[in-house]
Amino acid sequence: MVLPFFYGVGITFTDWDGMSMEINFIGLANYYEVFTDPTFLTSLLKTVVFVVASVVLSNVLGLLLGLAVTSGIKGQKLFRVGFFTPNIIGGIILGYIWNFIFSYVLTSLGKSWGIEFLSTSWLTNPNTALLALALVSAWQMSGYLMVIYIAGLTNVPGELKEAALIDGASYIQMTRHVTLPLIRNTIAICVFLSITRAFMSFDLNLSLTAGGPYKSTELIAYKIYQTAFTSMEYGKGQAQALVLFVIVAIVALLQVYFTKKGSVEES
Repeated sequence: MVLPFFYGVGITFTDWDGMSMEINFIGLANYYEVFTDPTFLTSLLKTVVFVVASVVLSNVLGLLLGLAVTSGIKGQKLFRVGFFTPNIIGGIILGYIWNFIFSYVLTSLGKSWGIEFLSTSWLTNPNTALLALALVSAWQMSGYLMVIYIAGLTNVPGELKEAALIDGASYIQMTRHVTLPLIRNTIAICVFLSITRAFMSFDLNLSLTAGGPYKSTELIAYKIYQTAFTSMEYGKGQAQALVLFVIVAIVALLQVYFTKKGSVEES
């Protein structure tokens, strides 16, 4: 891993197209192009919007699922397996499945029931395509986060929850004032993990929308792929990839910091 990484860093200082035997050193020109390229900055902004939407949705859904399958309902082990299943299906396959759902299933239901916003595919509208991508990403990621939330919820002392209920607290109040504060470390881990995964989203972006319509869903990882392998600007693509690496590395370091800080405060 180390050697390819530094090899890739070296390529960012060249004009290599990925195939030519001639490689010229151009210094920081690729980085200048990256930060002055409006299409890259637009992709980065759309990625940030996508990350915020998918992280919020996936964590809320993952937490609700975790609460549901630790509440003692009948068949909760079966539900855990079912909710986790989307996470083990590849993003390419999920993209094609949901492409069919958005393009045919939901549009048919919308026309039959007279629901206007479902009558046309969300994937054909630049204003809704990114939301559709975030929804599918959250649907896939929530099962993975659910497992982590389950681990945190099962460590909450049962006597504390019982005491809150005996004192007259409702289930919602008990969850808000007892359960959630005790799993804040778990919440931090899930938030940062989902941020990292969302920033690196590629396969779902490729198969569900392919960056369309009109590049309205071209996320940063897909933009890097297009630059390096479609436009044959390998050096520039590597520079873009290094920028993404720095962003993800910062998120990972923040996760470690806040996780350690939460562990110290709990101890």
